[in-house]
Amino acid sequence: MMNLYLRYFNKETLVTSVDDAISFLSSIDEIGMTPELEQDIRDYAASDVFYPKRYKVRSRVYFIIIKTEAANMQDFKDKKALRAQDGDGDMPVLKERSSAHQAMLKLNVQRPGWYEGTLNFKRVQMSPGTGKFQYRDTIFVAQVKAMSPQDCYNRIVEHLRSRVDERSQFPSPKGKNYTYRYLGAAK
Repeated sequence: MMNLYLRYFNKETLVTSVDDAISFLSSIDEIGMTPELEQDIRDYAASDVFYPKRYKVRSRVYFIIIKTEAANMQDFKDKKALRAQDGDGDMPVLKERSSAHQAMLKLNVQRPGWYEGTLNFKRVQMSPGTGKFQYRDTIFVAQVKAMSPQDCYNRIVEHLRSRVDERSQFPSPKGKNYTYRYLGAAK
């Protein structure tokens, strides 16, 4: 069963139905519930989309709706309904289907040891024929002793920044241009 968490500044609630969500939002004068907004919220709740939805109230002011399996507010706050253990029991993963969110969670899991990180970045190099600078895709692979995949990424980028042109561009650790492999615990 999918519940909805709603928050507007310090007003928040966890509801079990779309009607309760609309009732909560209607009780907040600043939001100004319209038939179009109500229908959009109903469509979001009925869809297979699992990422949070943000609705604009006015310039730089939003309210959010998050789908969750949490049974109550405390479970939601403790993120109990978001995480499950995968087969080896070490790495938390989302039950929901958001691969970007799963990647972000896995990046920050503390698992000290050796990692092999591969980074595909845009390196600025001078072209010998023209003397002009250009970006070239460069793949860099390193084995790093780190606390987490994110720490591995940070150490690789820190190493490269002091050795390549400062205009070089490094990808986000959440994207497809950074991959890692856990090699084992440090001895």
